[in-house]
Amino acid sequence: MRVGELARRTGTTIRALRYYEETGLVVPRRLGNGYRDYDPIAERQVARIRELTALGLSVEETRPFVESLADDDDVCAAAVATFRSTVSSLQARIGELTAQREALDARIDTAARRLVTGAPATGGRPADLVGGPLPELEFYGTDGRPIRLHALGPGRSVIFVYPLTGRPGVDLPRGLLEIHGARGTGRDNWLRDHHAEILAAGAARVYGLSAQSTGYQRELAYRLRLPYPLIPDPKLTLAAAAGLPAHAGGGLTVYERLTLIVTDDVVEHVFHPIPDPVSHALDVMRWLTQRRTVGSLS
Repeated sequence: MRVGELARRTGTTIRALRYYEETGLVVPRRLGNGYRDYDPIAERQVARIRELTALGLSVEETRPFVESLADDDDVCAAAVATFRSTVSSLQARIGELTAQREALDARIDTAARRLVTGAPATGGRPADLVGGPLPELEFYGTDGRPIRLHALGPGRSVIFVYPLTGRPGVDLPRGLLEIHGARGTGRDNWLRDHHAEILAAGAARVYGLSAQSTGYQRELAYRLRLPYPLIPDPKLTLAAAAGLPAHAGGGLTVYERLTLIVTDDVVEHVFHPIPDPVSHALDVMRWLTQRRTVGSLS
Protein backbone atom coordinates (compact mmCIF):
# COMPACT_ATOMS: atom_id res chain seq x y z
CA MET A 1 0.00 0.00 0.00
CA ARG A 2 1.10 3.58 -0.62
CA VAL A 3 2.16 5.95 2.16
CA GLY A 4 -1.03 8.00 1.94
CA GLU A 5 -3.21 4.93 2.36
CA LEU A 6 -1.19 3.74 5.37
CA ALA A 7 -1.45 7.17 6.99
CA ARG A 8 -5.23 7.15 6.49
CA ARG A 9 -5.69 3.63 7.88
CA THR A 10 -3.55 4.23 10.97
CA GLY A 11 -4.67 7.80 11.70
CA THR A 12 -1.13 9.13 11.56
CA THR A 13 0.74 11.57 9.32
CA ILE A 14 3.01 10.99 6.36
CA ARG A 15 5.70 12.90 8.22
CA ALA A 16 5.48 10.43 11.13
CA LEU A 17 5.65 7.47 8.74
CA ARG A 18 8.80 8.86 7.16
CA TYR A 19 10.30 9.26 10.64
CA TYR A 20 9.49 5.60 11.40
CA GLU A 21 11.24 4.73 8.13
CA GLU A 22 14.33 6.75 9.07
CA THR A 23 14.57 4.90 12.40
CA GLY A 24 14.24 1.55 10.64
CA LEU A 25 11.00 0.59 12.38
CA VAL A 26 8.59 0.60 9.45
CA VAL A 27 10.53 0.32 6.20
CA PRO A 28 8.71 0.18 2.83
CA ARG A 29 9.92 -1.21 -0.47
CA ARG A 30 10.88 1.25 -3.16
CA LEU A 31 9.14 0.69 -6.49
CA GLY A 32 10.77 1.38 -9.80
CA ASN A 33 9.11 4.75 -9.99
CA GLY A 34 10.49 5.69 -6.55
CA TYR A 35 7.16 5.34 -4.71
CA ARG A 36 7.03 3.72 -1.29
CA ASP A 37 5.10 0.48 -1.03
CA TYR A 38 4.24 -0.93 2.41
CA ASP A 39 3.49 -4.54 3.28
CA PRO A 40 0.19 -5.25 5.10
CA ILE A 41 2.10 -5.82 8.36
CA ALA A 42 3.08 -2.14 8.34
CA GLU A 43 -0.41 -1.24 9.51
CA ARG A 44 0.05 -3.38 12.64
CA GLN A 45 3.54 -1.98 13.18
CA VAL A 46 2.36 1.63 13.07
CA ALA A 47 -0.57 0.81 15.35
CA ARG A 48 1.83 -0.79 17.84
CA ILE A 49 4.13 2.27 17.81
CA ARG A 50 1.21 4.64 18.42
CA GLU A 51 -0.20 2.44 21.18
CA LEU A 52 3.08 2.22 23.07
CA THR A 53 4.09 5.86 22.66
CA ALA A 54 0.69 6.76 24.12
CA LEU A 55 1.73 4.74 27.19
CA GLY A 56 4.87 6.82 27.61
CA LEU A 57 7.47 4.88 25.59
CA SER A 58 9.71 6.71 23.16
CA VAL A 59 9.61 5.69 19.51
CA GLU A 60 12.98 3.97 19.87
CA GLU A 61 11.75 2.01 22.92
CA THR A 62 8.98 0.48 20.80
CA ARG A 63 11.57 -1.32 18.63
CA PRO A 64 11.48 -4.76 20.31
CA PHE A 65 7.69 -4.73 20.24
CA VAL A 66 7.56 -3.75 16.57
CA GLU A 67 10.22 -6.26 15.56
CA SER A 68 8.45 -9.06 17.41
CA LEU A 69 5.40 -8.62 15.16
CA ALA A 70 7.35 -10.04 12.25
CA ASP A 71 7.75 -13.28 14.26
CA ASP A 72 4.11 -13.27 15.44
CA ASP A 73 5.45 -12.97 18.96
CA ASP A 74 4.18 -10.11 21.10
CA VAL A 75 6.51 -10.86 24.02
CA CYS A 76 10.28 -11.09 24.12
CA ALA A 77 12.98 -10.51 26.73
CA ALA A 78 13.85 -7.08 25.31
CA ALA A 79 10.18 -6.07 25.38
CA VAL A 80 9.81 -7.04 29.04
CA ALA A 81 12.97 -5.14 29.92
CA THR A 82 11.65 -2.07 28.12
CA PHE A 83 8.38 -2.26 30.01
CA ARG A 84 10.20 -2.44 33.33
CA SER A 85 12.48 0.45 32.44
CA THR A 86 9.52 2.59 31.37
CA VAL A 87 7.65 1.84 34.58
CA SER A 88 10.72 2.84 36.61
CA SER A 89 10.98 6.10 34.65
CA LEU A 90 7.31 6.82 35.21
CA GLN A 91 7.65 6.18 38.93
CA ALA A 92 10.55 8.62 39.10
CA ARG A 93 8.55 11.19 37.14
CA ILE A 94 5.55 10.71 39.43
CA GLY A 95 7.82 11.38 42.40
CA GLU A 96 9.07 14.60 40.79
CA LEU A 97 5.55 15.79 39.96
CA THR A 98 4.32 14.94 43.45
CA ALA A 99 7.13 16.99 44.96
CA GLN A 100 6.28 19.91 42.66
CA ARG A 101 2.60 19.68 43.58
CA GLU A 102 3.39 19.65 47.29
CA ALA A 103 5.65 22.67 46.88
CA LEU A 104 2.89 24.54 45.03
CA ASP A 105 0.33 23.51 47.66
CA ALA A 106 2.62 24.89 50.35
CA ARG A 107 2.81 28.21 48.52
CA ILE A 108 -0.98 28.30 48.17
CA ASP A 109 -1.38 27.60 51.88
CA THR A 110 1.09 30.38 52.72
CA ALA A 111 -0.78 32.81 50.47
CA ALA A 112 -4.10 31.77 52.01
CA ARG A 113 -2.83 32.75 55.47
CA ARG A 114 -2.05 36.25 54.16
CA LEU A 115 -5.54 37.03 52.93
CA VAL A 116 -6.13 40.25 54.82
CA THR A 117 -4.68 41.48 58.06
CA GLY A 118 -5.71 44.32 60.29
CA ALA A 119 -8.81 45.50 62.08
CA PRO A 120 -12.24 44.23 61.01
CA ALA A 121 -14.38 46.43 58.80
CA THR A 122 -17.18 48.30 60.51
CA GLY A 123 -20.23 46.46 59.32
CA GLY A 124 -23.60 48.13 59.06
CA ARG A 125 -26.98 46.55 58.42
CA PRO A 126 -26.91 44.60 55.13
CA ALA A 127 -30.69 45.01 54.84
CA ASP A 128 -30.14 48.76 54.39
CA LEU A 129 -28.74 48.03 50.93
CA VAL A 130 -32.16 47.02 49.62
CA GLY A 131 -33.55 49.48 47.12
CA GLY A 132 -30.27 50.97 45.99
CA PRO A 133 -27.38 50.02 43.69
CA LEU A 134 -24.17 48.40 44.80
CA PRO A 135 -21.08 50.62 44.95
CA GLU A 136 -19.28 51.39 41.71
CA LEU A 137 -16.61 48.72 42.08
CA GLU A 138 -14.98 46.61 39.41
CA PHE A 139 -13.31 43.26 39.98
CA TYR A 140 -11.87 40.58 37.75
CA GLY A 141 -13.46 37.18 38.25
CA THR A 142 -11.63 33.87 38.21
CA ASP A 143 -12.62 33.52 34.54
CA GLY A 144 -10.58 36.65 33.76
CA ARG A 145 -13.57 38.80 32.88
CA PRO A 146 -14.34 42.17 34.49
CA ILE A 147 -17.29 42.25 36.88
CA ARG A 148 -18.86 45.62 37.62
CA LEU A 149 -21.01 45.32 40.73
CA HIS A 150 -23.01 48.42 39.85
CA ALA A 151 -23.68 47.14 36.31
CA LEU A 152 -24.17 43.39 36.45
CA GLY A 153 -26.80 43.40 33.72
CA PRO A 154 -30.52 42.78 33.33
CA GLY A 155 -32.32 40.19 35.39
CA ARG A 156 -31.49 38.81 38.82
CA SER A 157 -27.88 38.34 39.88
CA VAL A 158 -27.11 36.19 42.91
CA ILE A 159 -23.92 37.04 44.82
CA PHE A 160 -22.97 34.60 47.55
CA VAL A 161 -20.61 36.30 49.99
CA TYR A 162 -18.76 33.84 52.23
CA PRO A 163 -15.86 33.90 54.71
CA LEU A 164 -13.38 31.58 52.99
CA THR A 165 -12.99 28.11 51.60
CA GLY A 166 -10.32 25.89 53.07
CA ARG A 167 -8.18 23.35 51.29
CA PRO A 168 -8.41 19.61 52.00
CA GLY A 169 -6.11 18.64 54.86
CA VAL A 170 -5.24 22.23 55.79
CA ASP A 171 -6.44 23.61 59.12
CA LEU A 172 -8.02 27.03 59.25
CA PRO A 173 -6.03 29.68 61.12
CA ARG A 174 -6.68 29.75 64.84
CA GLY A 175 -9.40 32.26 65.65
CA LEU A 176 -11.42 31.69 62.46
CA LEU A 177 -12.99 28.48 63.67
CA GLU A 178 -15.35 30.46 65.87
CA ILE A 179 -16.73 32.41 62.90
CA HIS A 180 -20.02 30.89 61.84
CA GLY A 181 -19.75 29.31 58.40
CA ALA A 182 -15.97 29.45 58.22
CA ARG A 183 -15.39 25.82 59.13
CA GLY A 184 -15.97 23.49 56.20
CA THR A 185 -18.79 20.99 56.55
CA GLY A 186 -17.71 18.55 53.87
CA ARG A 187 -20.66 19.77 51.79
CA ASP A 188 -19.38 23.21 50.83
CA ASN A 189 -20.00 22.47 47.15
CA TRP A 190 -23.73 23.16 47.54
CA LEU A 191 -23.38 26.35 45.53
CA ARG A 192 -21.86 24.41 42.63
CA ASP A 193 -24.24 21.46 42.94
CA HIS A 194 -27.35 23.67 42.83
CA HIS A 195 -26.12 26.14 40.23
CA ALA A 196 -28.36 24.88 37.43
CA GLU A 197 -31.39 24.85 39.73
CA ILE A 198 -30.73 28.41 40.86
CA LEU A 199 -30.63 29.54 37.24
CA ALA A 200 -33.79 27.59 36.47
CA ALA A 201 -35.51 29.28 39.42
CA GLY A 202 -34.96 32.68 37.86
CA ALA A 203 -31.38 33.84 38.36
CA ALA A 204 -29.62 35.29 35.33
CA ARG A 205 -26.14 34.84 36.76
CA VAL A 206 -24.35 33.65 39.90
CA TYR A 207 -21.15 34.81 41.59
CA GLY A 208 -19.23 33.89 44.70
CA LEU A 209 -17.26 36.55 46.59
CA SER A 210 -14.76 36.33 49.42
CA ALA A 211 -11.61 38.00 50.71
CA GLN A 212 -9.36 35.27 49.36
CA SER A 213 -6.72 36.19 46.80
CA THR A 214 -7.06 35.85 43.03
CA GLY A 215 -4.59 32.96 42.83
CA TYR A 216 -6.29 31.11 45.65
CA GLN A 217 -9.72 31.65 44.10
CA ARG A 218 -8.58 30.45 40.69
CA GLU A 219 -7.14 27.26 42.18
CA LEU A 220 -10.39 26.74 44.06
CA ALA A 221 -12.55 27.29 40.97
CA TYR A 222 -10.43 24.81 39.02
CA ARG A 223 -10.29 22.20 41.77
CA LEU A 224 -14.04 22.29 42.43
CA ARG A 225 -14.93 22.73 38.74
CA LEU A 226 -17.16 25.66 39.58
CA PRO A 227 -19.63 26.62 36.82
CA TYR A 228 -19.67 30.27 37.91
CA PRO A 229 -16.89 32.83 38.52
CA LEU A 230 -15.55 33.77 41.93
CA ILE A 231 -14.83 37.38 42.82
CA PRO A 232 -11.61 37.90 44.82
CA ASP A 233 -11.82 40.90 47.17
CA PRO A 234 -8.69 40.54 49.33
CA LYS A 235 -8.81 44.19 50.45
CA LEU A 236 -12.49 43.95 51.45
CA THR A 237 -13.31 46.94 49.29
CA LEU A 238 -16.97 45.96 49.04
CA ALA A 239 -17.20 45.71 52.84
CA ALA A 240 -15.75 49.19 53.20
CA ALA A 241 -17.91 50.73 50.48
CA ALA A 242 -21.21 49.02 51.33
CA GLY A 243 -20.81 48.44 55.05
CA LEU A 244 -20.93 44.67 54.83
CA PRO A 245 -20.09 42.85 58.09
CA ALA A 246 -16.69 41.22 58.44
CA HIS A 247 -14.87 39.32 61.18
CA ALA A 248 -11.25 39.23 62.29
CA GLY A 249 -9.53 36.12 63.57
CA GLY A 250 -6.23 34.32 63.23
CA GLY A 251 -4.62 37.47 61.84
CA LEU A 252 -7.18 37.59 59.01
CA THR A 253 -10.30 39.57 58.25
CA VAL A 254 -13.03 37.77 56.34
CA TYR A 255 -16.56 38.45 55.21
CA GLU A 256 -19.57 37.34 57.18
CA ARG A 257 -21.74 35.01 55.16
CA LEU A 258 -24.65 36.67 53.31
CA THR A 259 -26.33 36.59 49.91
CA LEU A 260 -27.28 39.56 47.73
CA ILE A 261 -30.01 39.44 45.11
CA VAL A 262 -29.43 42.26 42.62
CA THR A 263 -32.19 42.86 40.07
CA ASP A 264 -31.56 45.19 37.16
CA ASP A 265 -28.61 46.60 39.12
CA VAL A 266 -30.66 47.38 42.24
CA VAL A 267 -30.37 45.33 45.43
CA GLU A 268 -33.72 43.58 45.76
CA HIS A 269 -33.10 41.31 48.74
CA VAL A 270 -30.40 40.38 51.25
CA PHE A 271 -30.20 37.04 53.00
CA HIS A 272 -28.59 37.74 56.37
CA PRO A 273 -27.91 36.14 58.69
CA ILE A 274 -27.58 32.66 57.19
CA PRO A 275 -28.00 30.17 60.04
CA ASP A 276 -27.53 27.03 57.92
CA PRO A 277 -25.15 27.46 54.97
CA VAL A 278 -25.73 23.92 53.69
CA SER A 279 -29.47 24.40 53.15
CA HIS A 280 -29.20 28.04 52.11
CA ALA A 281 -29.26 27.22 48.38
CA LEU A 282 -32.78 25.84 48.84
CA ASP A 283 -33.85 29.08 50.54
CA VAL A 284 -32.53 31.07 47.59
CA MET A 285 -34.29 28.81 45.09
CA ARG A 286 -37.58 29.09 46.95
CA TRP A 287 -37.30 32.88 47.09
CA LEU A 288 -36.50 33.12 43.37
CA THR A 289 -39.35 30.80 42.47
CA GLN A 290 -41.80 32.83 44.54
CA ARG A 291 -40.68 36.11 42.99
CA ARG A 292 -40.99 34.65 39.52
CA THR A 293 -44.51 33.43 40.32
CA VAL A 294 -45.55 36.83 41.70
CA GLY A 295 -44.10 38.52 38.64
CA SER A 296 -46.03 36.28 36.26
CA LEU A 297 -49.31 36.99 38.09
CA SER A 298 -48.90 40.76 38.18
